[in-house]
Parts: sequence; C-alpha cells; structure tokens
Amino acid sequence: MAIANNATHEGYRPPGPPRAHERHRYGSRMAGRTTRRHDPDAGGDPEVLAAKAVLRDEVWTSLTEGGVARFPGARNRISNFVGAEAAAQRLRELSEWVAARRVKSNPDSAQLPVRQRALEDGKTVYMAVPRLAEDDPFFLLDPDHLADPPRRAVSIKNAMRSARRVAVDELEPVDLVVTGCVAVGEDGARLGKGGGFADLEFARASAAGLIGPDTVVVTTVHELQVRPAGVIPTSSHDAPVDLIVTPDRVIDCRAGRRDRPTGHIEWASLTDERIAAIPLLAALQKRS
Repeated sequence: MAIANNATHEGYRPPGPPRAHERHRYGSRMAGRTTRRHDPDAGGDPEVLAAKAVLRDEVWTSLTEGGVARFPGARNRISNFVGAEAAAQRLRELSEWVAARRVKSNPDSAQLPVRQRALEDGKTVYMAVPRLAEDDPFFLLDPDHLADPPRRAVSIKNAMRSARRVAVDELEPVDLVVTGCVAVGEDGARLGKGGGFADLEFARASAAGLIGPDTVVVTTVHELQVRPAGVIPTSSHDAPVDLIVTPDRVIDCRAGRRDRPTGHIEWASLTDERIAAIPLLAALQKRS
C-alpha cells in the first residue's frame, strides 16, 4: 500500500462545456442535466466561488472523458467512479478504519461501498439525509439490526427499512468521518458540489461534540479527482480531509493540511434561500 504526501498528478483536462459524446453516452436520462447548474453555492466570496466552479467543471469533464464516471454521469454531483469498491477496500485496511466503532458518512453513491463495509465490519453508521432536508437529518444504521443485507441497507432508497431517523442531539461521538468530494488536494483541501451541505454537517457535528480534534476525516476518490497542494481554492468554513484514498494509494494530508473550522456556523456566508431550504439551519438561526 503506497502512502504519499506529494505524489504527481496526471490526467488534467481544461475546463469547458460538456462534450457531445457525454450527452450521447447517457442518453435521455442526461437530457437537460449537462446544462443544468449544480446546487447553488451556499454563498461567500464571488471570486472564490467562481474559481471553485471552474475546477468542478474541469474534474467532471476529466472523469467523463476518462470513461470512469458511473451512471448517471459525473456532472452536478459527488461523482460515482470506477474503482469505488477498490478504494473502499484500501480504506478498510488502514489502522484508522480498524479502530473506528462509529462512522459518519455522506449518502452519495461513490461512498456506498464504504458504508457497506462499515456495517459488514460491525460499525455503527450515521448517514446524512440528502441535503439535510429533514428535521432529523441523519439515518442511524445499527449493524445488529438490519432489515436488508449491508449492500442494500446503506442505499438511500432502502435506508428507511433498516435505519431510524435521528436528530444531531441523539448521535454519539464518531471515530471516523467519511466525506465525498468532487476534487481533493494533496494538502487536504476539499471541493464539494457547491451546496455546502458537507461543511454544514461538519460544523454542526463539531459544535455538538460529535467530531473532535482527533477525529479522522477521509474521502474515497478516483485519481483524476486528486489535485496538487495549493490548487483547490478554499473558504474559512471549508473542512479539510486527513486521508485521501484512491483505488491505487493512500495520501496522508495531516502534516500539511489547514486547521479545521472551529465548529460555528458562518451565517454571513449562507444565503437566505439555503437557510430556508434546510430545517436544521432554520431552527438554529432562530436560536442564535
């Protein structure tokens, strides 16, 4: 198993509009999606947001043209990728994984193999409800009480059969955080799809004491999603990762990553529309 801090990156593609073959590849299911913008950015410095948007497009194009994006395509999402299972297995071999009893994970398809292996290894999984769009924004999956096999239980479609919906206050401290990325830097800088949901989850969980300074944050991605240190633009609320796991290697970012956010929600960086769309945020704003 290779562990690297400053590995070189290949496979860049210049930013640009969706290619014609991308539209043909996914047929009618992709109709309208290649021109639809991803989730509106939560807010912040316009120049930083613009730079992030350019980089997202570059990565989505690279995954598509490289033939490694799985259905329904790379754009406008945390992209599922060829090799996601191999990356999950590589993560499974790390000491940080073996030691973890409770795992908090994003709900995206790219990390479904990670959630599956967590349940198979007897770990409790807290999975965020997509877009945090419920008053109780997490699924709690207990490996000893599943209505379906782990592979099915960890999908959004089937989670309700095996999981119960819980509020942040009902969760216990986690040992490992799994987050999805559009792109990630070798310095731990993370780029999501633009909605700010992962950073909001992280801030709320940190404020509630569920994530501490020693909690390990990991992501599983394809090599085409990895960028050199200093390339990915960041805002003060962006939470970095500690470990990057691809199908081929592990990159330990802990020595060079930026400090994590303090855990408070930066209301000034959120639009009124974003706050109104997320019940958890609306409730917290009323208390503040």
